[in-house]
Amino acid sequence: MKLHNRLIGIITLSMTGIFASSAILAETVVVGQKDSAFTKKEITIKKGDTVDFLNEDSYFHNVFSLSDSKFFDLGSYPEGESRSVVFEEAGEVVVECAIHSDMRMVVKVTE
Repeated sequence: MKLHNRLIGIITLSMTGIFASSAILAETVVVGQKDSAFTKKEITIKKGDTVDFLNEDSYFHNVFSLSDSKFFDLGSYPEGESRSVVFEEAGEVVVECAIHSDMRMVVKVTE
């Protein structure tokens, strides 16, 4: 019984380490919204990474995507605020602003 409990403890610690190292490897990329445009037209990130959309304009933006690999709507938010999205699936995600129709960027998510 002691050996069994010890093995369960070792497996649990190993799995915890795996999950912790995955979280440590994830990165956050900041993309600004300035002069009614995204500050980056295209970025490449890995699965699990976060993109933080920072509004640097004196007016509201609304960031969204209708892409199959990542569907989201961050709502409208003012200057100085940001909203974040975690990208869990590989693929190409087109990101737009519902308020400014010319605002568009691509997030390429790799394995």
